[in-house]
Amino acid sequence: MTIAVCSGSFDPITWGHYDVVKRAHELFDEVIVVVAGNAAKNAVFSVAERVSLVRAVVADLPGVTVDVTDGLIAQYCVDRGARVLVRGVRSGADVDQELAMSGMNRAISGVDTVFLPARPEHAHVASSLVKDVARHGGDVSTFVPPAVAVALRERFSPTE
Repeated sequence: MTIAVCSGSFDPITWGHYDVVKRAHELFDEVIVVVAGNAAKNAVFSVAERVSLVRAVVADLPGVTVDVTDGLIAQYCVDRGARVLVRGVRSGADVDQELAMSGMNRAISGVDTVFLPARPEHAHVASSLVKDVARHGGDVSTFVPPAVAVALRERFSPTE
Protein backbone atom coordinates (compact mmCIF):
# COMPACT_ATOMS: atom_id res chain seq x y z
CA MET A 1 0.00 0.00 0.00
CA THR A 2 1.44 3.35 -1.04
CA ILE A 3 0.77 6.33 1.18
CA ALA A 4 1.22 9.77 -0.37
CA VAL A 5 1.32 13.16 1.32
CA CYS A 6 0.09 16.43 -0.18
CA SER A 7 1.33 19.29 1.96
CA GLY A 8 0.85 23.03 1.97
CA SER A 9 -0.35 26.00 3.94
CA PHE A 10 -3.77 25.84 2.23
CA ASP A 11 -4.54 29.45 3.19
CA PRO A 12 -7.00 28.94 1.63
CA ILE A 13 -7.42 25.69 -0.28
CA THR A 14 -8.25 26.38 -3.95
CA TRP A 15 -9.73 24.32 -6.78
CA GLY A 16 -6.14 23.82 -7.95
CA HIS A 17 -5.19 22.25 -4.62
CA TYR A 18 -8.29 20.08 -4.73
CA ASP A 19 -7.43 18.93 -8.25
CA VAL A 20 -3.94 17.85 -7.15
CA VAL A 21 -5.36 15.96 -4.14
CA LYS A 22 -8.01 14.29 -6.31
CA ARG A 23 -5.43 13.19 -8.88
CA ALA A 24 -3.16 11.89 -6.09
CA HIS A 25 -6.19 10.00 -4.75
CA GLU A 26 -6.52 8.32 -8.15
CA LEU A 27 -2.83 7.33 -8.17
CA PHE A 28 -2.16 6.19 -4.61
CA ASP A 29 -3.83 3.93 -2.04
CA GLU A 30 -4.00 6.54 0.69
CA VAL A 31 -3.48 10.30 0.63
CA ILE A 32 -2.82 12.48 3.66
CA VAL A 33 -3.34 16.20 3.13
CA VAL A 34 -1.01 17.89 5.60
CA VAL A 35 -1.63 21.49 6.61
CA ALA A 36 1.59 23.27 7.54
CA GLY A 37 1.00 24.56 11.04
CA ASN A 38 4.06 26.76 11.14
CA ALA A 39 3.68 28.48 7.79
CA ALA A 40 5.85 31.59 7.72
CA LYS A 41 3.26 33.41 5.66
CA ASN A 42 0.75 35.87 7.09
CA ALA A 43 -2.14 33.48 7.38
CA VAL A 44 -5.70 34.73 6.96
CA PHE A 45 -7.11 31.58 8.53
CA SER A 46 -5.88 29.84 11.68
CA VAL A 47 -4.52 26.32 11.46
CA ALA A 48 -7.79 24.96 12.88
CA GLU A 49 -9.82 26.91 10.31
CA ARG A 50 -7.61 25.71 7.45
CA VAL A 51 -7.88 22.09 8.60
CA SER A 52 -11.66 22.43 8.84
CA LEU A 53 -11.93 23.94 5.35
CA VAL A 54 -9.64 21.30 3.82
CA ARG A 55 -11.63 18.51 5.49
CA ALA A 56 -14.87 19.92 4.11
CA VAL A 57 -13.43 20.22 0.60
CA VAL A 58 -11.94 16.69 0.41
CA ALA A 59 -14.81 14.94 2.21
CA ASP A 60 -15.95 13.36 -1.08
CA LEU A 61 -12.62 11.53 -1.54
CA PRO A 62 -12.52 8.21 0.37
CA GLY A 63 -9.06 7.33 1.60
CA VAL A 64 -8.05 10.98 1.89
CA THR A 65 -7.40 12.26 5.41
CA VAL A 66 -6.30 15.63 6.74
CA ASP A 67 -3.62 16.25 9.35
CA VAL A 68 -1.38 19.06 10.54
CA THR A 69 2.32 19.29 11.35
CA ASP A 70 4.64 21.96 12.68
CA GLY A 71 7.73 19.98 11.72
CA LEU A 72 9.61 19.01 8.60
CA ILE A 73 7.34 17.44 6.01
CA ALA A 74 10.06 14.90 5.16
CA GLN A 75 10.11 13.69 8.77
CA TYR A 76 6.31 13.64 8.84
CA CYS A 77 6.38 11.32 5.80
CA VAL A 78 8.82 8.97 7.55
CA ASP A 79 6.75 8.96 10.73
CA ARG A 80 3.55 8.13 8.81
CA GLY A 81 5.12 5.57 6.46
CA ALA A 82 4.50 7.73 3.39
CA ARG A 83 6.85 6.98 0.51
CA VAL A 84 5.67 9.76 -1.78
CA LEU A 85 5.27 13.51 -1.46
CA VAL A 86 2.94 14.95 -4.10
CA ARG A 87 3.44 18.54 -5.22
CA GLY A 88 1.43 20.55 -7.69
CA VAL A 89 3.41 22.84 -9.97
CA ARG A 90 1.99 25.77 -11.93
CA SER A 91 5.04 27.17 -13.68
CA GLY A 92 8.72 26.77 -14.38
CA ALA A 93 9.47 28.83 -11.29
CA ASP A 94 7.47 26.35 -9.19
CA VAL A 95 9.39 23.46 -10.76
CA ASP A 96 12.76 25.06 -9.95
CA GLN A 97 11.80 25.65 -6.33
CA GLU A 98 10.17 22.24 -5.89
CA LEU A 99 13.11 20.38 -7.47
CA ALA A 100 15.47 21.84 -4.89
CA MET A 101 13.07 20.94 -2.10
CA SER A 102 12.56 17.42 -3.46
CA GLY A 103 16.31 16.81 -3.44
CA MET A 104 16.55 17.95 0.16
CA ASN A 105 13.54 15.86 1.20
CA ARG A 106 15.02 12.79 -0.51
CA ALA A 107 18.36 13.31 1.24
CA ILE A 108 16.69 13.72 4.63
CA SER A 109 14.12 10.95 4.43
CA GLY A 110 14.37 8.90 1.25
CA VAL A 111 10.90 10.11 0.26
CA ASP A 112 10.33 10.62 -3.45
CA THR A 113 8.45 13.62 -4.81
CA VAL A 114 5.90 13.32 -7.60
CA PHE A 115 5.08 16.51 -9.48
CA LEU A 116 1.59 16.98 -10.89
CA PRO A 117 1.37 19.88 -13.33
CA ALA A 118 -1.55 22.22 -12.78
CA ARG A 119 -4.36 21.95 -15.26
CA PRO A 120 -4.49 25.04 -17.49
CA GLU A 121 -7.65 26.30 -15.83
CA HIS A 122 -5.86 26.36 -12.45
CA ALA A 123 -2.34 27.40 -13.46
CA HIS A 124 -2.92 31.10 -12.77
CA VAL A 125 -4.55 30.62 -9.36
CA ALA A 126 -2.52 31.18 -6.21
CA SER A 127 -3.89 31.39 -2.68
CA SER A 128 -2.21 34.78 -2.22
CA LEU A 129 -4.00 36.17 -5.29
CA VAL A 130 -7.33 34.71 -4.16
CA LYS A 131 -6.92 36.39 -0.76
CA ASP A 132 -6.07 39.70 -2.41
CA VAL A 133 -9.16 39.58 -4.63
CA ALA A 134 -11.37 38.60 -1.67
CA ARG A 135 -9.82 41.28 0.55
CA HIS A 136 -10.94 43.88 -1.98
CA GLY A 137 -14.47 42.52 -2.27
CA GLY A 138 -13.99 40.58 -5.51
CA ASP A 139 -15.75 37.36 -6.43
CA VAL A 140 -13.48 34.34 -5.90
CA SER A 141 -16.12 31.66 -6.44
CA THR A 142 -14.50 30.33 -9.62
CA PHE A 143 -11.15 29.83 -7.85
CA VAL A 144 -12.19 28.17 -4.59
CA PRO A 145 -14.80 25.69 -3.39
CA PRO A 146 -18.08 27.19 -2.10
CA ALA A 147 -17.27 26.76 1.62
CA VAL A 148 -14.00 28.61 1.10
CA ALA A 149 -15.67 31.44 -0.83
CA VAL A 150 -18.12 31.88 2.05
CA ALA A 151 -15.31 31.83 4.64
CA LEU A 152 -13.35 34.45 2.69
CA ARG A 153 -16.41 36.65 2.25
CA GLU A 154 -17.09 36.46 6.00
CA ARG A 155 -13.46 37.12 6.89
CA PHE A 156 -13.19 40.20 4.70
CA SER A 157 -16.71 41.60 5.04
CA PRO A 158 -16.66 45.15 6.36
CA THR A 159 -17.55 45.46 10.01
CA GLU A 160 -20.42 47.74 10.84
